[in-house]
Amino acid sequence: MKKLIPVLFLSLLFSCNNQAQTNPKQNAIKTATPVSAALDNGQAKAYFASGCFWCVEAVYESVKGVEEVINGYSGGHTKKPTYEQSNTGRTGHAEAVEVIYNPEVISFETLVDVYFASQNPTQANGQGPDRGSQYRSIIFYQNDAQKLIIETKKKALAKQLNATIAAEVYPFLKFWKAEDYHQNYERLHPENPYIQNVSIPRLNKFKTKMPELLKSNH
Repeated sequence: MKKLIPVLFLSLLFSCNNQAQTNPKQNAIKTATPVSAALDNGQAKAYFASGCFWCVEAVYESVKGVEEVINGYSGGHTKKPTYEQSNTGRTGHAEAVEVIYNPEVISFETLVDVYFASQNPTQANGQGPDRGSQYRSIIFYQNDAQKLIIETKKKALAKQLNATIAAEVYPFLKFWKAEDYHQNYERLHPENPYIQNVSIPRLNKFKTKMPELLKSNH
């Protein structure tokens, strides 16, 4: 369907912003630091931005070792941003995800591989039909070891593709959780046109690239 409809029309019809606005629910750093900063329960957190967070959430939730994915906003300067504020592009934030994972099952390095394999790494300021700084790609690092992993993989990918990789590399500062109706969106709204035409195809494309990482129920 993406090939048959002009990009501008597709953006209006299937954009993350457009679908959310019509959703009735809307009205309701040191080198010695470990790569994965473990929580008290042995889990760790990582933060990524790569277009609409509904899509990114679905991708990471399909991966073995990922316990939970939370949608939100990060990378900007506005405190407690709302979805409406984020979509103006003036908060500085991008739609982002907090990935809670078991570092004994999956490494931060592999999560970065998932990140690059599940997007168009050369598209700046957006993914697919979603355009704007709020949809830009960012990888957040929490220590120097993570930063080195990200920059090494980004450089290798740029050489492989002979192209500029759009993802920005930021130190992690703050993650603001998005509104409740944005959580588990792909799973709760499988018939949503955006989910059908953008999120699911993006997820399926990732699955064909890294099938060895998928949970058994995916």
